[in-house]
Amino acid sequence: MPDRNRRYLPLFAGVVAAMGQAPFDLPIAMIVGLAVAFRVMRHARTVRDAAWVGFAFGFGYFAVALHWIVSPFLVDAARHGWMAPFAVVLMAAGGALFWSLAFWTAARLRGFWMLVPCFAMVEVLRAYVFTGFPWAAPAQAMVDVPAGQALSWVGPHGLNLLIAAVAATLVVLRRRQGLAKWPLMALLVLPFLPLPLAWLPAGALGDSVVRLVQANAPQHEKWDPLMIPVFYDRQLTFTEAPPTEGMDAPALVIWPETAIPWRLDRSGVILEEIAAAANGAQVILGAQRSEGERHFNALVALDPLGNLSWIYDKHHLVPFGEYMPLGDLAARFGIYGMAPQHGAGFSRGAGAQVMDLGALGRALPLICYEAVFAHDVNAAPERPDFIVHATNDAWFGTYAGPQQHLAQARMRAIEQGLPVARAANTGVTAMIDPWGRVLSSIGLGQAGFLDARLPLPLAPTLYSRTGDLPAALLLLGVLSVGALRRRARQRAQSE
Repeated sequence: MPDRNRRYLPLFAGVVAAMGQAPFDLPIAMIVGLAVAFRVMRHARTVRDAAWVGFAFGFGYFAVALHWIVSPFLVDAARHGWMAPFAVVLMAAGGALFWSLAFWTAARLRGFWMLVPCFAMVEVLRAYVFTGFPWAAPAQAMVDVPAGQALSWVGPHGLNLLIAAVAATLVVLRRRQGLAKWPLMALLVLPFLPLPLAWLPAGALGDSVVRLVQANAPQHEKWDPLMIPVFYDRQLTFTEAPPTEGMDAPALVIWPETAIPWRLDRSGVILEEIAAAANGAQVILGAQRSEGERHFNALVALDPLGNLSWIYDKHHLVPFGEYMPLGDLAARFGIYGMAPQHGAGFSRGAGAQVMDLGALGRALPLICYEAVFAHDVNAAPERPDFIVHATNDAWFGTYAGPQQHLAQARMRAIEQGLPVARAANTGVTAMIDPWGRVLSSIGLGQAGFLDARLPLPLAPTLYSRTGDLPAALLLLGVLSVGALRRRARQRAQSE
């Protein structure tokens, strides 16, 4: 293979693979891009060449898939806009370093097939290291195709392993002679094609109706004193609206993350007004709250009188957004997180918890970014009946970011076999069934409310019982065998 192909083709392959993610939604492009990068790596002459292939492939992929990352920095462009270009380059380079590590390790182990577990293993690392950032994982592209249903069995890292194995197999089959390889290649890619999921059951709906409220408050206006009453009154009007024709009155109303601009300890009358508008329904809404010098991004449940029945504090915070690593040092230079309105940053909550909502069942609350982490959902102290995802996707722009975030909420539904009631400030608000299908939704940039019957949960999935441990142990075992074989070869050559 010419040197120029090894230099530039992986970058192009990464761009192609990124087409698998929303809003492009071409999962087969993910397989094609991976297969091209794997083929180039197979012809790498040195370990250094292999590392470059992985880096170029990853940089092209993450630069396209995460291009929306500039959006949070442009909300307050005068203060944070200078960071936007650095954010795209650094995020793309950071993801590319993980993939470079996979290609480098596989080359060191001198086995093309070792690239499969190496690639899956660095995706495990990307989900956990430095608080984790598994956004745009290959598995994320599969929520609309049959392969995505494997999430309920093996989770995101098992599916990443399967995707890498299919790409590697296509590379090997391509070199084979004879016509028999073509049916086999077609069979391998079939689960990644946008085929109807008619084989999935229709799903049972419960009797309870949930109302999801979408205020559509753009982030640059959300805290504007002139706009605050507009957005608040809009949500109040949606809450007290009559039930949708053919539906019972809602038993639960869900407002999005930071749905009210007032601190919780100063919102007693406001909470009573919201509860009165709900006309007897329970309400879950996002708010910021304080305990002395500590500030929290919270999700609270109100009873019909406006009293707080549950308080959940977000525990997986966004680095640089909700808190600053080395915050005291950064504060000396006037650098703070972008989201907090009080203080220098949010404090971490105690961890995952389940809200008991009485006849509605038990709900696992997730605030925004927490829906990105499959292992956070598995950390719940008990199995809930459904997931509540309250988010403010106005931070993510109006195109790719919110759609990719929706895809991750759908992944959590499939992995757990649980419905997800998702209220997003600017969209996409949706009721998601336990197979990850969107039953009804409010699109991006729209204001409104959605009444939907809450789907019933499925039986606990295999992944909900095991989590990431089996996939991680399998990958570590395979890589250990590869390392031992490499050492044995080195000993044989030295004798």
